[in-house]
Amino acid sequence: MGQATPTAICLPVIVTHKEFPGDFDVCWNIDGVDPSKRDLVLLTFDPGRRTQKAKYGGELFPAQVPADEAGTIFPDFFQIGKRTGRPKGIVVLSFEDRHDQE
Repeated sequence: MGQATPTAICLPVIVTHKEFPGDFDVCWNIDGVDPSKRDLVLLTFDPGRRTQKAKYGGELFPAQVPADEAGTIFPDFFQIGKRTGRPKGIVVLSFEDRHDQE
């Protein structure tokens, strides 16, 4: 079976002031992703997301899925500091298939 490759995924990335961050947090857009090509590790949420961290070096969350009991989706959830409660920014990277534009 071939490698799962990310295509047409929007990735909001958390920016930090840490010189050497221990990992990263990503939200990926589930819309338009072919489930047969999706890496099942992207849906593995074991304690501490150990499986995701082992494979990707960070944590990857479906953007449309609630992050908390209040129903806050992950992109909104990540914009609030968990220790401070203060707003923080995210960076959005959008990847498009160049062949679709020809």
